[in-house]
Amino acid sequence: MSSSTPPLSGPPKPQVTALNCPTCGAAITLRSFEHAITVVCASCHSILDAKDPHLRVLQQFQAIVGEDPPLIPLGTRGKVRGTEFEVIGFQRRNIKSEGIPYDWHEYLLFNPYKGFRYLTEFQGHWNDISICKDLPVVGQGFPATANYLGEIYRHFQTADANTSYVIGEFPWQVRVGEHASVTDYVRPPRVLSAERTPGEVSWSIGEYMYGQDVWKAFHLPGNPPNAIGVYENQPSPMNADIRRAWTVFAVFAILLVGLMACFDMLARKEPILNRAYQLSPGEPRDEASFVTDVFDLNGRTSNLEVLTSSDVNNNWIYLNYALINEDTGKAWDFGREVSFYSGYDSDGSWSEGAKKDTVVIPSVPAGRYYLRIEPEADPRHPHIDYWVTVRRDVPVLEWYGLAFFALLLPPLAVTWRSMSFERSRWSESDHPPTPILQTGND
Repeated sequence: MSSSTPPLSGPPKPQVTALNCPTCGAAITLRSFEHAITVVCASCHSILDAKDPHLRVLQQFQAIVGEDPPLIPLGTRGKVRGTEFEVIGFQRRNIKSEGIPYDWHEYLLFNPYKGFRYLTEFQGHWNDISICKDLPVVGQGFPATANYLGEIYRHFQTADANTSYVIGEFPWQVRVGEHASVTDYVRPPRVLSAERTPGEVSWSIGEYMYGQDVWKAFHLPGNPPNAIGVYENQPSPMNADIRRAWTVFAVFAILLVGLMACFDMLARKEPILNRAYQLSPGEPRDEASFVTDVFDLNGRTSNLEVLTSSDVNNNWIYLNYALINEDTGKAWDFGREVSFYSGYDSDGSWSEGAKKDTVVIPSVPAGRYYLRIEPEADPRHPHIDYWVTVRRDVPVLEWYGLAFFALLLPPLAVTWRSMSFERSRWSESDHPPTPILQTGND
C-alpha cells in the first residue's frame, strides 16, 4: 500500500497479501488476510478460492458492469461509527416484483480489529448493517413480528434475492447466480433482516443512513445519488414536527381555554329585555309591527345579544328587527327566522330547524335604545307565540371555537403528511394499506 495512506485505527496490522490470478495473471490483493474465503479478480472476474495457495478457480462469469459500477471504489477507507473501515468487496443483488427486477448494492467493509460490517444502497437509500449479536425471536401474529434486544420489528417483506455481480473479497463462498430468501422486519430507522440459504439462516441489523453522511464518511467526490421514494426503514421527517406541532397546539389550546374562561367571568351578561309576544292568525304585517319600551345600555361599548324563541311546529316566523338609538336615530337592521319541522318517513322520525335563534350585534355604544319588531309568517299561520330576550355584554364562544380550529389545522396537516409518508412506505411491502372500500348501488 502507499505510504501516504493513513493506517486503520488500532495497533499495527500485518501487511496485505499480494497474489496473482491463475486465469489472467492479474495481481490480486487480499486485504482481510485469513478471513477471506473467496476473492474476485478485478480483471477477468474469476471467483477464486482464497484458502487455496494456488487460488483455485471456483466460478467464471461474464461481468456486466455497464452504467452501474460501485459508487464507493474498493480500497476506499472511511469512518463508520467512529471506526475506520476499508471497502473490500462489492456485490449487486436483485429481487423481482411482478416480474420486474430491482437491484441493490452491498459493500463489504473490513477493519482488522473490529471485523466486518456492510453498507447497502437502494435507489439512493443507505443502510449501515452489522451481524446480530443475539438471535431474534419471531412472533406468530399477522403481520409477523420479530423481537430483538427488547424492540419489536414488524414484518415488511419476504423476497428471493439473486446475486448478479461480485468484485473484491468475501468471508464466505460468494457465487454469481446465488439465491437466498430475504425477510425484512422494520422499526424505523432500523431494519432487521433474515437471509436464508440451504442449511443456514443469518440475521443482521441495519440502521438508515443518508447519502450525504456516507459521502462525508468516505470523503467521496461529488454528491450522492438522490433518494427515490420512501424506503422501508427510512425515518419519517415529520415525526419531530408532529410532536412539536401537537405540543404547541396543546399550549395554545390551554391558553385559549383560560382566555375564554377569563372573558366569560368578566362579561356582565346584563339582562335588558325579556318579553313575550303573539302573532294572531291572519294578522297583517303592518298591524303586527310594534316598538318595545326604551331601555338603557350603560357602561362601555360592548355587544348586544338578541335571542328569539317561538313555539312554532311545522311552521315558521320571520322577524325584521331594528335596534334604534333614541337620541341619535342610528339603527342596526337585521332579520331572524325561527322554524321547526318534524315528521315520520320510511327511515323513522326526522326533524329540522330549531325553535331558538341568537344573534349578537357587536360594538353597541352606551345610550337609550328601543327595538322595532315586524313579524312575518305564512298567511295561513295559526296563533304563534314568540319571546324576545336581550342581554348586554355577553361572551361570544363561537370566536373561540374558530380560534381552536385554526390552532388545530397545523398539527392536523403535519399528521396527515406523516400518514401519507407511512402509506407510501407500506405500499411497497407485503402488507400494503387497505384501500377504502366503496359501497353503493350501481
